[in-house]
Amino acid sequence: MSEEMVIRHCSPTLAGMKTGSLFSCSYGDGKQLTQELCRFNRMLAPKGVRMLPLRTGGGRALIYLYRPNALRRDFADLQARRLLEENDYLPERVNQCVIRLIQRLKSEGTFPHEIGLFLGYPPEDVLGFIHNKGRNHKCIGCWKVYGDEATARAVFRKYRECTRIYCRQWRQGKSIERLTVAG
Repeated sequence: MSEEMVIRHCSPTLAGMKTGSLFSCSYGDGKQLTQELCRFNRMLAPKGVRMLPLRTGGGRALIYLYRPNALRRDFADLQARRLLEENDYLPERVNQCVIRLIQRLKSEGTFPHEIGLFLGYPPEDVLGFIHNKGRNHKCIGCWKVYGDEATARAVFRKYRECTRIYCRQWRQGKSIERLTVAG
């Protein structure tokens, strides 16, 4: 997993604009993956960012980069709390919620749609996706929008611009550590 990959997929989270990001990468073996995650966490943890594998297998890893403090804030939303509680999460215990998400990813035959809450998506859009089974959305960007389309489109533009700027700055030599905003 390269710094470039993290920058390309996680810039809005590194910039403190987004709660979490998710991406898939290949890895040689479990030890190598653990070493890479430790290296990133040593750099990013002082800035309030964590990185961990949500699921591994077949030489692929689903990586979650997130800001625990932002997740705590997001989970305080009433709609988010209800959805989490319906799926046996304890919203006031963020670390336990991440562990529960990992368990659901391993045990469920389908992808747990509440994962959108872990990425900072609006609860109304996560609920809209679940209730509409992914259909009848107003627009698609980083997620399918069922609520405030204008606000979502503005957020999508900000995320794209952030990623463009971060990729350019990284190519010009700025380290991922310097690009990560303390939170």
